[in-house]
Amino acid sequence: MDDINVLHHRCLLNLRRRIRDIGDGRPAQERYMRLQKDGDTLSYQGNSEEVGCYVAGHPLSKGNCYFEVTIVDTGVRGTIAVGLVPKFYRLDHQPGWLPYSVAYHADNGKLYNGNPVGQQFGPKCARGDRIGCGIHSENIEAGFTTVFFTKNGKEVGSVEVPVSAEGLFPAVGMHSMGEEVKVDLQAEWLLEEDDSMMMVDSHEDDWGRLYDVRVSGTLLEYVGKGKSIMDVGLAQARQPLTTRCHYYELEIVDAGEKCYIALGLARRDYPRNRHPGWSRGSVAYHADDGKIFHGSGVGDAFGPRCFKGDIMGCGIMFPRDYILEGEGDVDDWDRLEVRPGHAGVQNVLYLNDEEEEEEDGEEVEQGQEGRKVMVFFTRNGKLMGRREMAVPPGGLYPTVGMMSSGEKVKVDLHPLSG
Repeated sequence: MDDINVLHHRCLLNLRRRIRDIGDGRPAQERYMRLQKDGDTLSYQGNSEEVGCYVAGHPLSKGNCYFEVTIVDTGVRGTIAVGLVPKFYRLDHQPGWLPYSVAYHADNGKLYNGNPVGQQFGPKCARGDRIGCGIHSENIEAGFTTVFFTKNGKEVGSVEVPVSAEGLFPAVGMHSMGEEVKVDLQAEWLLEEDDSMMMVDSHEDDWGRLYDVRVSGTLLEYVGKGKSIMDVGLAQARQPLTTRCHYYELEIVDAGEKCYIALGLARRDYPRNRHPGWSRGSVAYHADDGKIFHGSGVGDAFGPRCFKGDIMGCGIMFPRDYILEGEGDVDDWDRLEVRPGHAGVQNVLYLNDEEEEEEDGEEVEQGQEGRKVMVFFTRNGKLMGRREMAVPPGGLYPTVGMMSSGEKVKVDLHPLSG
């Protein structure tokens, strides 16, 4: 009897949808606001203060239960949302913000399920990534269905959501200048047996911040424009270096056009559009010119240039009595604290991933400094040199920068773990 009831419920839902679509004899129309549509391409046309939203003309169904969105350009902030909404969803709100809608947001990797406050869900998404969204139509029962999301063909997660009589319509939201996507409403997604039987570590969870960088296993690939010094691709590790994990390495797989590759350490809230080493709270060894940059856009001669196949390393020589509060269990960034010897505890209060204005003057930097440590760099296993640096609140995070087309590196965040 349960199967019969489910079948009856499906028939009722389908009948209601057909009535809504046929209604006045006109075909269902897609809707969008503050977006320009050119074929399957959507581009944001607002002023970065107001949301632009697209809603497809037909809901997902058993015969068409999945769609995908490819990020062409992340624009200023990468505030792109992909999800499902009711038919007459308000176009001045991001998908997921209002009731009966759900969406995966590219800029922070959070899931918004009928609420303007999101929950951590999956990795962030960058230029070139494909975000997919679908429904398990066979699970529709009592007005609920399971919605799942994918990134580059791999399932990220799923959530059960209520279904209105009209169904759930594919939707895309954007909220900053320059954002552009391609929508494929006829995409197909199948879970291969190999994927379900064998789990492969993508290593994306190792990275807390990714901007214009695509992750594939241990490989980082620059996917930015590469046209100006503002087009920095930044990858920052989720965890800072500690006394237990004090060193990491990268191998240059492809030097790209200019080999503008930088390896170093930076504070947690490092600006996304600045190469490692250029701004305060950072230090980095740059492959293109062999210079070291320490909180300044002007570098000092340091070591040889690096090319394809070279392995660059960066680590910290911690004092014996150095303590990082929460070491060994640093998954919760918000609770990280640095205790330099017997000095007072400093909490991480700045957790902003957006671009920031650089602060002038030595007073600000000194006010946030902790105990000083010795940062060292290597090239192909040989020590290149050292640089003393104060540890900011929260610690120093492995940070990799790239800035020209074609650059690819392999990163090992735990080369000494065996």
